[in-house]
Amino acid sequence: MRILCLDDEPLALKMLEQAVKEAKPDAKVSAYRKQADLLEEAKQNGCDVVFLDIHMRGMNGVELARELKKVNPKMNIIFVTGFSEYAGEAMKLHASGYIMKPVTAEEVKRELGELRFPIIPKSDVLLRVQCFGNFDVFLPSGEHVHFARSRSKEIFAYLVHRHGSSCTIKEIAAALFEDEPYDKKQLNYMQQLIHAMMKSLRDVGAEAAVVKDFNALAVDPKTLDCDYYRFKELDAGAVNSFQNEYMSQYYWADFLYDGDLL
Repeated sequence: MRILCLDDEPLALKMLEQAVKEAKPDAKVSAYRKQADLLEEAKQNGCDVVFLDIHMRGMNGVELARELKKVNPKMNIIFVTGFSEYAGEAMKLHASGYIMKPVTAEEVKRELGELRFPIIPKSDVLLRVQCFGNFDVFLPSGEHVHFARSRSKEIFAYLVHRHGSSCTIKEIAAALFEDEPYDKKQLNYMQQLIHAMMKSLRDVGAEAAVVKDFNALAVDPKTLDCDYYRFKELDAGAVNSFQNEYMSQYYWADFLYDGDLL
């Protein structure tokens, strides 16, 4: 979990940072005194939660929150203030929480446990998947996953592309072999490719990344840390890493996004 903290008063910022670190010791916490510095960090690298002091010189916390929501509408913003009259205005921005000063670790822990947009942990994923540029698959440790057959890897790519939707063998074959008839020979070939794909995943302990049903397959998105999926979640780091290249080696791979960024 990446957490950013902002307060233009040095002592207040130090107390806030300490409270957040005590409440969430495994989080990556960064503290800022300048609104522009925090906003730039959120744009470049993304974050999960922001603790904002409301009453600051220059751009106040409510104004900054509006800018942060443009970066990621699902960013969790928790306002911190000693002035209760700001509560109503802050809540109009659909903030995740509101803490009165002095901040304590107990209050921070409570707010992190009740986030408006819960953080899905990525530490227990089976595979890290790269879709931007050429498609590739890695273990969480960074080790490259080898597929014995390139077409088997392409089948896995197509399943990732479909983001958990169930795909029949015939549908996958139509994507990979657009101009070829779907006959018994092709069905047998597809079954061989799927078997090889599952073996490659099984060899690295990631067989559960693919859910098999009668004559159909799907990936389980919860098992993958995927740049494409992060992009769809408006993760700033993933958005910035997209350079208009998506699964470049596959002719069928059209970038699919239903948000407002493209």
